[in-house]
Amino acid sequence: MSTLTDAVKQYLELRRGLGYKLEREGHLLPDFVAFIEHDGGSYITAERALRWATLPAQATPKWWATRLGMVRELANYLAALDPRTEVPPPQLLPKWTPEKLPPYLYTDEEVVALMRAAQTLHGLKGATYATLLGLLAATGMRVGEALCLDRADIDWRERVLLIRHSKFGKSRELPLHLSTVEALRNYARQRDRSLPHPRSPSLLLSLAGTRLHYKNVHFCFLRLLRLTGLADQQPHRPRLHDLRHTFALKTIVDSYRAGLNVPARLSSLSTYLGHVCPSHTYWYLSAAPELLELAAERLDKSLGVLP
Repeated sequence: MSTLTDAVKQYLELRRGLGYKLEREGHLLPDFVAFIEHDGGSYITAERALRWATLPAQATPKWWATRLGMVRELANYLAALDPRTEVPPPQLLPKWTPEKLPPYLYTDEEVVALMRAAQTLHGLKGATYATLLGLLAATGMRVGEALCLDRADIDWRERVLLIRHSKFGKSRELPLHLSTVEALRNYARQRDRSLPHPRSPSLLLSLAGTRLHYKNVHFCFLRLLRLTGLADQQPHRPRLHDLRHTFALKTIVDSYRAGLNVPARLSSLSTYLGHVCPSHTYWYLSAAPELLELAAERLDKSLGVLP
């Protein structure tokens, strides 16, 4: 094993120890090392980094920038170990700014329609996807967090769900509404009848008794969008992650309507969603005209009639 290969392995282990998953980096950075060695080199240069980053000529500028960004982070780490290392300057590629699409805010009727469409799927698959959609809508958890849930992560007595090792390696507990607990309990009974000897401890199971894969979930969700007529929504089709946006919005809208302390609720919501920084929660709420109207109404009441 080469020195550069060892260094990349240590780099990945160090950052994963800090909570980063680095799934793409785990595949691409060893490929970058192989590229350097095939080129007859043993350390990173800006020229090699640029050639590797733009190797897929048909790829988008976004993907080139992503690949170069991975190398830049690696090079910053290696520069302290090997003074020959060149850190590629950011201006090597045209500046690319990621576009954040506005979230699609689901109505209650649309969520119900998606769950009913899911129930038409074959066998346990229908119950699994209906439960997944309902769980995402009721808790606002990330899709990956829901797929990682195990049976032991539910405390049925206390009505609490444990989210283990989510984004940034953090864990948290989610209190659940009684109706959500009952829906999960009903699914568990159907799941255990259909698959008494599953191959995975996962809460949500595939027809094969294994944990659901995100790619398969994504494809199935697209099918449900077509079945419900939501696939043609403009300006862009709804995304599965938008259920998280919708949950956040409805939580704050309900707080305004109930006359509650919204700043305090925002802090609690940020913790519930697993956000490291409350500003991430504010962005979730930035594209909601209904919320802005309620905030303006409260401001008017607090100011009274101005002279």
